[in-house]
Amino acid sequence: MRHNRSGRKLNRTASHRKAMLSSLSVGLLTHKRIQTTVAKAKETRMVVERLITKAKNAVAGEQSSGKKNIHTRRNVFAYLRDRKALGVLFNEVAPKVAARPGGYTRVIKLGRRFGDGAELAILELVDFNIGQDKAAAKSAKSSKPRSKKSGRKKPEATPVEESKTSEATTAGSVPSDEPSKP
Repeated sequence: MRHNRSGRKLNRTASHRKAMLSSLSVGLLTHKRIQTTVAKAKETRMVVERLITKAKNAVAGEQSSGKKNIHTRRNVFAYLRDRKALGVLFNEVAPKVAARPGGYTRVIKLGRRFGDGAELAILELVDFNIGQDKAAAKSAKSSKPRSKKSGRKKPEATPVEESKTSEATTAGSVPSDEPSKP
């Protein structure tokens, strides 16, 4: 029986599952948002939240002692195997989520994929939500007072009359050098 066993096998071998979750974790940390199936998103969420907590605690320890926590960085690198993602995790993500006590990621269900009917989801970092940043910028832009001119209607453009000289040239009064086609 499968009592109290956490995690999903995702129909993969242990090495393939570890490599896939590592790759999804790197993608999430570098892009702040990924689209995948719901099961993979939930598994990746478990992995990424543990890594973020380790990085957050290491950064807090580094700030108090003044020395870098190389041991934690190497443990996280052993899982991620990507220097860029490691830098993003320790330099961008961990300081930004320092005050948050867990729950660093969000799973948003999208519906089913056309090809095979798999349930899709977006996995994103909560504090790096692109939609919230755009909404905040939009609300800041809309909070500015409107000018008085914005309420007025624009005057309609009047058609410009053609001059008589242009009509005469188009009628064929000026001979052209090219022979006319029959």
